Amino acid sequence: MPSNRLSKVQKHITKKKGKNVALHENSRDTRRLQSAAQRDDKLNRLSAVREKQNRPYVLRIKSFQSYTMEHTSALSIPDIQAMIEDFLGRDDEELANLKAQRRAGRPPSTRETLLKQNQAMEQGEYASGFWVPDLENADNLQKLKDWNGQWSGLATLQFARISKDGFKRESSFPPKGLS
Repeated sequence: MPSNRLSKVQKHITKKKGKNVALHENSRDTRRLQSAAQRDDKLNRLSAVREKQNRPYVLRIKSFQSYTMEHTSALSIPDIQAMIEDFLGRDDEELANLKAQRRAGRPPSTRETLLKQNQAMEQGEYASGFWVPDLENADNLQKLKDWNGQWSGLATLQFARISKDGFKRESSFPPKGLS
């Protein structure tokens, strides 16, 4: 989401001064341009950080969207649990390959360590309640199929937390703790 503040300031100064007029180093207009550029940089940095934080959830929802493309009716809790377990096992092959490539007595690679940590975190989340779209609701299932892949489009979906024991709790968007 790039900001237009810098371009607005540039346009205003160009309109006031003309196209080929050089600005003084410490002039008021130069300071306005610098502060607008800094503001745009800050907004772009914050946007990138927010997008990086949301990426795992977007990828999770995209995978559940692909899992449910062939389903037309609402799913049961055991079906949803099977999808969750399939999702949790998505990195098993890569983890096995990394383990096989490692020589005996060598420490695990950084990628292997990160995958193991991610799997442990997701398994812990699954034990207490895994955050997924509510697939027991047929309307929500259709909304998931029509979802465009953007974070902002997730606000229309309903979410639930499905535990390993088969319990379902309503959840909120965006995910916060165990809500």
